[in-house]
Amino acid sequence: MLDSLQFGLMLAESGVLEEAVREVMLRPQLMMIAESSPGIQSSMNNQLHKWKNQIRAKLSKVTIEQKFAEEIALYQQSIELDSHAFTQGIDELLLQLSVCSEFYSQASELVAHPHHRYSPMFQSYFCNQWFDSIAQQLKQAQADEVKQHKQQLLADLYQRVETLEAMPEMTEAGNPNKMGRLWDMAAAKLTKTELNLLKQFSAFLKSHKGLQDIAEKLGRMADQVSDPNSSNAPVEEPQLVEEQLEQVTDDIVGVHEGDDLAKLLPSETLFLAYPELEVIFYKHLLDHQLMNYQMQGKQRKLRKVKTYKKAAEQALLDKGPFILAIDSSGSMQGFPEKCAKALAYGLMQIALAEQRDCYVIMFSTELITYQLTKKDGLREVLNFLSYSFHGGTDMPSALSEAIKQMHKDQYKNADLLVLSDFIAPAPPESLLAQIEQLKQQKNRFHAVNLSSYGNPQLMSIFDYLWDYTRSPIQRLFKR
Repeated sequence: MLDSLQFGLMLAESGVLEEAVREVMLRPQLMMIAESSPGIQSSMNNQLHKWKNQIRAKLSKVTIEQKFAEEIALYQQSIELDSHAFTQGIDELLLQLSVCSEFYSQASELVAHPHHRYSPMFQSYFCNQWFDSIAQQLKQAQADEVKQHKQQLLADLYQRVETLEAMPEMTEAGNPNKMGRLWDMAAAKLTKTELNLLKQFSAFLKSHKGLQDIAEKLGRMADQVSDPNSSNAPVEEPQLVEEQLEQVTDDIVGVHEGDDLAKLLPSETLFLAYPELEVIFYKHLLDHQLMNYQMQGKQRKLRKVKTYKKAAEQALLDKGPFILAIDSSGSMQGFPEKCAKALAYGLMQIALAEQRDCYVIMFSTELITYQLTKKDGLREVLNFLSYSFHGGTDMPSALSEAIKQMHKDQYKNADLLVLSDFIAPAPPESLLAQIEQLKQQKNRFHAVNLSSYGNPQLMSIFDYLWDYTRSPIQRLFKR
């Protein structure tokens, strides 16, 4: 018996979705963006796979629409009738089909034929034609549904392409193999104002090479950190070694007693030449006293050998995420604010290229946080870049929030960068103790000073301090 579920399953065999995906991927603009980066191609394939599963689930529900549900139920009733009952009820069936089925006109022609109605094969033939009609209707309904969703998919894909093309500085800076996250983020539709905002900070960053240098140095520093948990303990490794074995017949090195007939000395066979001595031969064989050639050779085999390595020097930690703590107080307005935003924008590009997370803490008298590298991170970036700096400076709260994030698995081995004018008091001792503890765990604390009036005591808590003011001179201090 055929039920509505079987009609729904016809979708999987129809190839409608596969054909739609093929047609989408053959669009020249989409082919070009996919071929430009393995990362983008992988993310695009994942997006299409998810879309296909979602549409398949939606299309399977087409059969429960009232029109199809009524007709399928009527079809099921008809195929279960015996031939006589089907013939008697054919006129009533036509009336019902006239209300709910496109098969009605074809059904009327079949019934009107003078020899069809009373043929023993009429029910089977009629129902087969009816089935084909339902299947065709379903296929057309599904095709119409796919077409509608395909247009929505194409609009989304082209939107992502448009967004990427509007941000060439990101696509140029990123590793082609790791651009998938940028494709995911590019779903955000940007207005001209928002695009101009991105271009404005991109141009500012390019015109201030010192900021770019700071961002690049921060990225490289993560490559130079060793794992504190590694040790110089012996490591077992498989190695190919040579062993001397008697079973390997490379050379004859002597004679010894044994029972190996293949290595028997010719003189031993003399016992077999005389019947009265033959029993001695077999006795020597049982007692392993026959004279045999002694063979020896070398054989290579894999064996685990203990070696000592300086693991602490060689085992580098994976690059962790960036945590940016940005002073958004009123004293940062003007040039310092532009520098802070541009540097954060540059670090986000590095984070995307290196598959690192980028978490931003904006602090004044309150804290605002952004996760710049999540799927809707581009919207977060725009919110951050358009935020106006105002209020006072509460650096202890910002450092406490950064420390809180560093204790999470997601932000383990993080690089913290504080961008501020550092016109604030030094943090309390309890906070300094937590910072020192995190430094021991190879978390890195950096700072960029954007003012000539910063508190030296406050700036001394950082491992690396860059001084970046209106002066073109940048100085790197290691504390």
